[in-house]
Amino acid sequence: MTSQTIVKMEGISKAFAGIKALDNVQIDLRKGEIHALMGENGAGKSTLMKIMTGVYTRDSGKMYLQNQSLNQLEEVEIKSPLVGQKLGLSMVFQEFNLLENMNIAENIFIGREPLGVGQTVDKKQLLQNAVEELKKVNLDIDPNTEVSKLSCGQKQCVEIAKALSFNARVVVFDEPTASLSEKESQTLFKLIKELKAKGVCIVYISHRMEEVFELSDRITVFRNGKYIDTVSTKDVQEKDIISMMIGHELNIEKKSGSEFVNKDKVVLEVKNVEVFPGAKSVNFKLYEKEILGFFGLVGAGRTELARVIFGVDSIGSGEIYVEGGKVKISSPKDAIQAGIGLVPEDRKGLGLILGMSIKDNMLISKIGQFKSSLLNKKALKNITGTFISDLGISLRNEEQEVKELSGGNQQKVVIAKWLAMKPNILIMDEPTRGIDIGAKSEIYALMRKMTEQGMSIIMISSEMSEVMQVSDRILVMHEGSISGELTAEEVTRNNIMQAAFGGVNE
Repeated sequence: MTSQTIVKMEGISKAFAGIKALDNVQIDLRKGEIHALMGENGAGKSTLMKIMTGVYTRDSGKMYLQNQSLNQLEEVEIKSPLVGQKLGLSMVFQEFNLLENMNIAENIFIGREPLGVGQTVDKKQLLQNAVEELKKVNLDIDPNTEVSKLSCGQKQCVEIAKALSFNARVVVFDEPTASLSEKESQTLFKLIKELKAKGVCIVYISHRMEEVFELSDRITVFRNGKYIDTVSTKDVQEKDIISMMIGHELNIEKKSGSEFVNKDKVVLEVKNVEVFPGAKSVNFKLYEKEILGFFGLVGAGRTELARVIFGVDSIGSGEIYVEGGKVKISSPKDAIQAGIGLVPEDRKGLGLILGMSIKDNMLISKIGQFKSSLLNKKALKNITGTFISDLGISLRNEEQEVKELSGGNQQKVVIAKWLAMKPNILIMDEPTRGIDIGAKSEIYALMRKMTEQGMSIIMISSEMSEVMQVSDRILVMHEGSISGELTAEEVTRNNIMQAAFGGVNE
């Protein structure tokens, strides 16, 4: 119904450097609904929302916004984010758009501060206004607090408060739980439902199916920059959405390689390593050709353990053995020499140099292995070409800057960088965070292929379904120690969660 529709976009196209990001797409957003926008990385979801909120301008197509006084749609041109915000259209980005060295109140009202005598900022009024906005997002915190001191969840609440301060009618959330803990995510979901009840339209972009089905009323699917369909969430199942996203049914049955694991050969053994002061020491073995999954709640110590094994943090106490021999790992260089690689959780901050080319990112670690001062450019070209082909990286050419790639393709570049080093052991910390289900399945298949060829993998993941699907064996951590060990055959959601909360699995 037109009376319910706040925004209507039709025939929208957008190209970057001659490559079409959107091709004649459409969407309509209604008052008081949670509208999920889904598609693989690079499908055009965020691009459309950035056009709607004024970050980008469209190449063609029309956009209509409800005139509240006349209760009818009128064609509009959103030429900047500020214009969009003033019209009630706001976007909470995956990477926060806050100034870390300023306080909460200053961030919420930047450029719109209340003025007092002599046209100077009325700081008392500014703080009072900020308190009112923070109440809307249930954040009880001093608005004088510097943003750099906030948690990820608190920063997100400040972003939402900023959006609502413009009397937002539509708020777009782009991968909102990617960096949140489970508790922070649940707080966000509660807030989103409260906003819906007040008549605000929420556009929810996420690769997490369980969140989409829990929250949304309708789902719009894009594929390769094209509009596929809009459906009522209650009328579809997860497999239907996956099929629309990737163009065919996805086989997501567990493809365990347990039968190929060589339990006669221990490639890595960790003995008596203390992850947190006072925590029970960690002991485990990794076998040849095994995918060993690590699961745990936020703060369980999984990433900290990986950092110790890879030499980012000092070991403190305990010992590490590689293929039966004790090794001293005091730095990542030591780990690499011992045949260990690490695909980090933060691919943009730690895994890639975003301003460099795809080729240079792949080869940056490899170049140090060449003894000659004269680099064999043909050999390097062969390396990059092989990985681009084998990993199915979508790109214009290998000289393209890596920041221009989708999340899934960026992750493949990080993996390629480490495969070029030919490690025997690869630690993958949240290897599919923020990437779509199609790219996830490709990375799972790649991991299995790597282990079949002799590599051993430690996979750290916060997604229980991922750990259950991919791992040959699962270790669960709680407060810095291992609280459960499960084979692929005996694992259930219940016994994983029991261990994650500190219980002991029999």
